[in-house]
Amino acid sequence: MPGAGALPDLDIAQLSPAARQAAERCVRTGQWSQWSESASRLGWCSHPVRLRGSSTAVDIRTGAVETFSSSQAHDGVVRVPCGNRRADKCPACSRIYARDTFELIRTGLLGGKQVPKAVANNPLVFATMTAPSFGHVHGLRGEGRCRPRSDAEACSHGRLRGCHASHPEGDRLLGSPLCWECYDWTSAVVWQWHAPELWRRATIALRRVLAAHLGMTSAGLRKVATVQYAKVAEFQARGLVHFHALIRLDGPDGPGSPSPIDGRMLAILVEKAVRSVRVEAPPVDGDDVLRVLRFGNQFDAKVVRAGRSGDMLDDAQSSDELHAGQVAGYLAKYATKSTSGDAVPSPHHQRMERECWALSKRAYAFAEDSPYVLLGKWARMLGFRGHFSTKSRAYSVTLGRLRAARRRFARLKAEAVRAGEPLDVADLEAYLLSDEETTLVVASSWEFVGSGWGSQGDKELAEAAAARAREYAQLRSERHREQRFKKGTGDG
Repeated sequence: MPGAGALPDLDIAQLSPAARQAAERCVRTGQWSQWSESASRLGWCSHPVRLRGSSTAVDIRTGAVETFSSSQAHDGVVRVPCGNRRADKCPACSRIYARDTFELIRTGLLGGKQVPKAVANNPLVFATMTAPSFGHVHGLRGEGRCRPRSDAEACSHGRLRGCHASHPEGDRLLGSPLCWECYDWTSAVVWQWHAPELWRRATIALRRVLAAHLGMTSAGLRKVATVQYAKVAEFQARGLVHFHALIRLDGPDGPGSPSPIDGRMLAILVEKAVRSVRVEAPPVDGDDVLRVLRFGNQFDAKVVRAGRSGDMLDDAQSSDELHAGQVAGYLAKYATKSTSGDAVPSPHHQRMERECWALSKRAYAFAEDSPYVLLGKWARMLGFRGHFSTKSRAYSVTLGRLRAARRRFARLKAEAVRAGEPLDVADLEAYLLSDEETTLVVASSWEFVGSGWGSQGDKELAEAAAARAREYAQLRSERHREQRFKKGTGDG
């Protein structure tokens, strides 16, 4: 057996610079212990933010005073997680964001976390709103070819209007235009810029058509029903967002109170509302035109729950909870998706970025107060400036409350460790999510020093550890499902 810290049969000199840095970190026992403890506290974040400063916390109930300074840290700085939601930027932080989004959505489906469990009886619709077409693009067409057309058909630029290829998953051609000159890049970016407004107007339109269906004014609707939703945005291969929304209808007394209509009628009204939405987009400059924007023709509204106890649809599989978990998992995954799954953006995504910058410059030259001036700021998001997950006020618990509960739990755990006492878990969830005001008053002063680890090797070590943590969590989840299945079938 080799001695502690040895790396048998490994020539460090032959490794890449990052791998060499990682290997040296691992074999230096003292450094590794200190670094791994710090990285573990950050949840193995890929790009931690480095801060310098101090804070003083006073418990006004007990008078206890605690002070902390970055000078107490081993390298004189304090690191905090970056909190990035995008999986391609920080796998560890995006996983936390996805987990919080999952809990937020699932709570609105089944209740819990201070949401009445009676919401599980209310009608629920899963709606998908797409972007319109701005030109033919390469795509997946099941097992068939991309766009089978006659070889004689060509556009005005001499390019074929069809594609006979069967594109595999991950093909960088997916989503790119068949003819880049025919594709309306400007309208695509302008639509993306106004997509959040289209969604906002869709929620208003739904309340109006619902009120009309019930024979009352929009103002009177709140006396008989309330519309609640959770929405996430997902980037498609062509670079435009789709909106996926869970829409629930409650009665006038809030979550869980009986709805005046069932899920099937709600789906019909949702489609009517979405198809009625229009937004007039002003011209970018004097050479541009007014555009009337709408959602794409490919709209889908599935009834998840009709709203009568025991009336789950056939696709609900074995139980309400299982189906709810699947829906919540899908939406949480969408919320962490980036503009591109590749480290290097696809050429057509890069073209959209350049269009954002070009339109920003045109708008600034035309009118400095034009809203399109800010397109350059959102170029990396291909012009989309909206939130990737939003919800109505009473749909479920908020992300802010979940994060506050996590911080409160961390303090409780640290206090239990310091006192050498077991953590009291009685009514723990209720306490963590309660509105009880803290007795701590904190005065702090921090300055930004930088972001990221000290070396590429440290970053890759953190990401490798985060990957192992994800694999372990997936393994535990699979075992949990197996155990539930065995219990359900009476086997074992």
